[in-house]
Amino acid sequence: MNKEKIRGYAIKYFLIVIGSALFATGFQFFLYPNSIIVGGVSGIAMIINLLTAIPVGLLTIILNIPLFIIAWKYFGTGFIISSVVGMTLSSVFVDLLALIPVSPTNDMLLACIIGGAVKGLGLGIVYYAGATTGGTDIIAKFIRLKFPYLNFGTVVLITDFVIIVAFAAIFNKVEAAMYAVISMFVVSKVIDLVLYGIDNSNVCYIISEKSEQLISDITDRLHRGVTILEGEGAYSHRSKQVLLCVVKRTQISEIRKLIKSIDENAFFIITDAKNVFGKGFGDIADFR
Repeated sequence: MNKEKIRGYAIKYFLIVIGSALFATGFQFFLYPNSIIVGGVSGIAMIINLLTAIPVGLLTIILNIPLFIIAWKYFGTGFIISSVVGMTLSSVFVDLLALIPVSPTNDMLLACIIGGAVKGLGLGIVYYAGATTGGTDIIAKFIRLKFPYLNFGTVVLITDFVIIVAFAAIFNKVEAAMYAVISMFVVSKVIDLVLYGIDNSNVCYIISEKSEQLISDITDRLHRGVTILEGEGAYSHRSKQVLLCVVKRTQISEIRKLIKSIDENAFFIITDAKNVFGKGFGDIADFR
């Protein structure tokens, strides 16, 4: 095994350790002390813990065993090993931190926001490393095999909603369940932030009679490439050029001014692009 590969593995498992520790911190210091239910297998383990007093971490490991057996067939040994490490570390950290009787706040809203952010940061780092902490994380990966356009955090949020309903029904803690919804929303957004970044780009579609000048100015002044799509007006049946251009969000104002200065009658559409790879944007090799 060469040095580069060893370095890659070292970084991968270092991230898993850090992510697992953050996950456990958000859960054990903010969410659990305030009876804010979490999602997935950890949430199921939390419900059983409140009923039986069996440690949450131990229950999480036991409940995850059948899921990992099923997942091994679909995702391979490498994914399973790293995920077992992530699941085991996060579970061990949860039970170890339970020995420290610390709760920084009793404010439910503050606890669900801060706890959700810390937990989401930890999960995002684990996912970025190519692992999971088990539970609905694995279920989410199964769903994304069929629907790859769905964001990971969104899928986790949907699959975890059932746990909130069960918690509210069993313990009659409707208010705590409402706070849990806020917490899970924060978790999903932070996960997406870690995985997809904050610097989202935009796709621009431009239909104009002055396409050539627009192409020249966009490439020269904004230093962005332009792709020409051939279109046809549905009513007039006239051939039209549709210019496709991807720009950074900070360039939206500039491209609007540029188009206005050239053709005030141009048809201009802006849409969000969650991920853009290629020259001037992200490196597809870094995508997880």
